[in-house]
Amino acid sequence: MKINLFRICIFAILLLLQSACSKDENNPKIITASGNVQGAIDEFRTLIGGANNGVVQGSQATGRREINWDGIPDNQAQPNGYLSDFFNDPAQGQTRGIEFSTPGMGLIVSADNSNPTSTPTSFGNINPQYTTIFPPFSGERVFSPLGSNIADIYFYVPGSQAPAVVRGFGAVYIDVDLPESGAFEFFDKDDHSIGSYSTPMLNNGFVFLAVYYDKPIIHHIRITYGNSQLGPDDGNGVDVSVMDDFIFAEPQEP
Repeated sequence: MKINLFRICIFAILLLLQSACSKDENNPKIITASGNVQGAIDEFRTLIGGANNGVVQGSQATGRREINWDGIPDNQAQPNGYLSDFFNDPAQGQTRGIEFSTPGMGLIVSADNSNPTSTPTSFGNINPQYTTIFPPFSGERVFSPLGSNIADIYFYVPGSQAPAVVRGFGAVYIDVDLPESGAFEFFDKDDHSIGSYSTPMLNNGFVFLAVYYDKPIIHHIRITYGNSQLGPDDGNGVDVSVMDDFIFAEPQEP
C-alpha cells in the first residue's frame, strides 16, 4: 500500500509540473497599445531586462536586440531588394541573430528622403498613397514583404547559423484597419505552434504588440501584414499594413 501511495504522489507531482509548463507556454505576458505606443515599448524593454546588445556577435546572458531599419544602406532599400540575412551576416557588421523570409517575391525596406534614386518614401513607389498612409514610427524607413502579406522570422545565435530561441518579441505595426490584419504566430524549435496573437486596430496610426514567455521558447515567428499584399488601395475589405521597429529578447541556444 505504501508503494502505491508513493507512486500516486509521484504521478500527481508530474501532472502538476506538466500543467505548470503548459500554462507557461499558453499564457505569456502580452503587451499591446495603439496611438502613443512608446510607453508599451518601454514596458516591454523593462520586461526583457538588460541592455540593448546591439551587433555583438554570440549570445549574451541578458538583454535584447532591436531593429529600426534605418541602418539599412540605400543599396538594400527600395527600389532594391533587402537581403534576408542582413541582420545576422557578420560581413554586414549588423549581427543581431535574426533572419527573414516570405512566401512572396521578396522582402523590402522603404527608401529614405535622401536616397540617390529619388524613390518615394514609405513605399510610395508601389502606391503613391502609401507615403501618407505609412508614416514611419522612428527614422525614415519601414519594412514589408513583397508579393505576399506574410513574413517569417527565424532566430540564430548572432553571427552564426546555430538555431536560437528567444523569450519575447514585439514590433510596431502601421495602419492596421481590420480585425486579424496584424498578427504573430509563434513556433518552437521543432516548429510546433505555441500561440497566435493579434494587434489592436488604428487607421493610419501606430499599434504595438509584444509577447513574452517566462523562458526562451520562440524560434520562428510568422507575421501577418494586413489581409493583402502591398499594391491595392485600402477600402472595400482590403487592408494593407507595414512594420517599423522590432524588439526581441537576446537569442539563446535551445
